[in-house]
Amino acid sequence: MPIYVRGEAYLRLRKGAEAVVEFQKILDHRGVGSTSEFYPLAQLGTARAYRLTGDRIWSLRAYEQLFKTWKEADEDLPLLRSARAEYADVQRQSP
Repeated sequence: MPIYVRGEAYLRLRKGAEAVVEFQKILDHRGVGSTSEFYPLAQLGTARAYRLTGDRIWSLRAYEQLFKTWKEADEDLPLLRSARAEYADVQRQSP
């Protein structure tokens, strides 16, 4: 949890590169908590962090990974709805 909170703090400070590093720590060590709720949250955080850095391609990839993870999630889940809206915004950005 501390790693996730640190990643979120970097997002709020608009420090995308630092946030990516923190979220990647969670994604790289999934085996420790493979069913942890922090894994998809780290995927979402990574997508948002890449968006902050201006890396459109990696942001889109991270959102797509999140959608694969949550493929069976309730479509009305507020976090998923927000992620889909953010993804659409990134798609609309010029490359």
